[in-house]
Amino acid sequence: MTPQSLTLGYVPGGTPAKWARIWAQRHPEVPLQLHSVGAADAADAVRDGTVDVALVRLPADTSGLAVIPLYEETTVAVVPIDHLLTAVDEITAADLDGEPVLVPLDHVVDWPNAPGVPIDHRPETTRDATELVATGMGALIVPQSLARLHHRKDLTYRPITDAPTCPVALAFPEGSQSELVDEFIGIVRGRKASSSRGQAAPAPKRTAREKTLAKQAARAAAGKVARKPGPAKRGRR
Repeated sequence: MTPQSLTLGYVPGGTPAKWARIWAQRHPEVPLQLHSVGAADAADAVRDGTVDVALVRLPADTSGLAVIPLYEETTVAVVPIDHLLTAVDEITAADLDGEPVLVPLDHVVDWPNAPGVPIDHRPETTRDATELVATGMGALIVPQSLARLHHRKDLTYRPITDAPTCPVALAFPEGSQSELVDEFIGIVRGRKASSSRGQAAPAPKRTAREKTLAKQAARAAAGKVARKPGPAKRGRR
């Protein structure tokens, strides 16, 4: 029989390592398979059964899926290390006005009317766009995790204080939640091992007769202790 397993899809920049480690500790007999999926494909991967559960970036078409919001990432601008914007620790949207900006085809920041001047050429991926930033072609607006994922020594990034954040959520099939998926949701939500569904069943409650017999036995034992003779007293000389 094929061992039962759980497949977790995660988008670029997603960091499932901590959850995978906890899963391995609690369920060593059930492999957790990690499957990288593109941000645009994550929801479909859950719907078609490629993965059982997935980290997805919102907004996305999540029809037919149950979604649990997890966290929101800071939006940053990636620029060369000698760029003028690196003179400060954080920037605003206004600081990017007039700045050439690369918008890759897998762009994930939902920011209508984002600042900057989009370059006509659209790189295939964020990784490709990062390489073009290093040549001085323009800046790149991404979630902070993607800036870290595609880090280069000749690039840096600055948080954009008034930019919209980039939400990340957990998605799984609506109405068909398995025990394994439920267990993984518990881990993501911080459920302790002692409160998992796999804990031992509580001891059954005693009947009234059993309680009565136990009390009688306790009283009988106490009486025996009370009647136990003490040491003999020594007479006077």
